[in-house]
Amino acid sequence: MIIARHLTKRYDRTTALDDVSFLIEAGEAVALWGANGAGKTTTLRCLLGVQGFEGDLTVAGIQVSKNGKAARAVIGYVPQETAFYDMTVLETLHFYARLKKVIPSRVQDVLEQVQLTEHVSKRVNMLSGGMKQRLALAVALLADPPVLVLDEPTANLDVKAQRDFIHTVQTLNRAGKTIVFSSHRLDEVIALGSRVLVLADGRLILESPPHELAEKLGLHRWLRIWVPAQHKDDTLRVLDAHGFTSMPNGRSIYVQVSQSGKIAPLRSLELASIPVEDFDLIDGALMLQGENHD
Repeated sequence: MIIARHLTKRYDRTTALDDVSFLIEAGEAVALWGANGAGKTTTLRCLLGVQGFEGDLTVAGIQVSKNGKAARAVIGYVPQETAFYDMTVLETLHFYARLKKVIPSRVQDVLEQVQLTEHVSKRVNMLSGGMKQRLALAVALLADPPVLVLDEPTANLDVKAQRDFIHTVQTLNRAGKTIVFSSHRLDEVIALGSRVLVLADGRLILESPPHELAEKLGLHRWLRIWVPAQHKDDTLRVLDAHGFTSMPNGRSIYVQVSQSGKIAPLRSLELASIPVEDFDLIDGALMLQGENHD
């Protein structure tokens, strides 16, 4: 389905991709893993044909460098953050259906695929983050593309929305869609991926089954904690005072924990009267040893 040979992208003196080659079979779900600047987003942009590159890249038999528009027609793209006009869910999908020259009946099909049927009358600005991401997925599915490209699809979602979105993508993959996605979350990679391509400094350094990735890369275990915004600074101070390695990440805070010490940070916050809205245990989703993966 996707063949990349000697994929290279340079920006002046910076090499974003350095002689990267890989093959993705139809029906696979392949994760791109790496630190910020490793080349994940550049690889996705090359697949979409929205930037120039050296080397050969084909998607569904289409040479991307020669016919980027045709390549994009067989790809459904879901960005990390989406922006829509202030219309209802139904109006938004009909708008994009007209742009994509898709028959109107496809709108109902994709609404059912992403479980948004009950929300068709809601305006987009009233949707939760998880619903907006499902709407972005619905737009990507309108033309029924064989390939879905997802750029950090659950990065800004809460735990429940993450799980719901992952379940939907799993269902699409089982139905035959080829999935290519970037992620910092090992649980997401294990849930969705059949294979992982690890990038570092623009080079492909490792291909691995998802369940072997943590051991091969020496990944840490993290507790992800959500607290009210007004308590975020106090939370970081309390965790630091108790000797925990922690760092903020959007609406949440990551805390490095041992196998047997998963509850300790939560107890520290309870003693400090800091309310915890939610938490999630993540194996190695934030960083490689010694490297920041914010």
